[in-house]
Amino acid sequence: MPPRTTDREAGYFRALAAERLDIALCRASSLVARAAEARAAESGIGVGPHLVLKMLAEAGPSSQRALSDQLRIDRSVMVGICDGLEQAGHVRRERDAGDRRAYAVTVTESGRRLLAAAEDTVPAFLDDTFRDLSPAEREHLSALLAKVLRLPS
Repeated sequence: MPPRTTDREAGYFRALAAERLDIALCRASSLVARAAEARAAESGIGVGPHLVLKMLAEAGPSSQRALSDQLRIDRSVMVGICDGLEQAGHVRRERDAGDRRAYAVTVTESGRRLLAAAEDTVPAFLDDTFRDLSPAEREHLSALLAKVLRLPS
């Protein structure tokens, strides 16, 4: 159980967050990441493996480097994620036809089933996590984050 926050501490953070959007965004990101990991633990697949399976299912076979770069997961962490997924039979690694030094990671049918089960939990997670925001506010937040991240609209 987290320590109780006093009114004074809450007031300080409220003022700091208004002054420093970077700190507010980091704090919000941390809260959402912890909630995502807790929910992911319930579904039997961590956030990292979930994202890897999702990218592979949607984008097709990819190198570990491409997965790491696109998902912003440290390369050494990505090796562990791919090792675990491969050991469980959810992905397979094959020599990349375009670069014989590299391996392409491919999602298996088992991985697709695990991904589908994990994806079923996402809407409820999002509703719970962002319950204090109206649908319009969620849409606005999404648009603002896309702008900050310089994503095409």
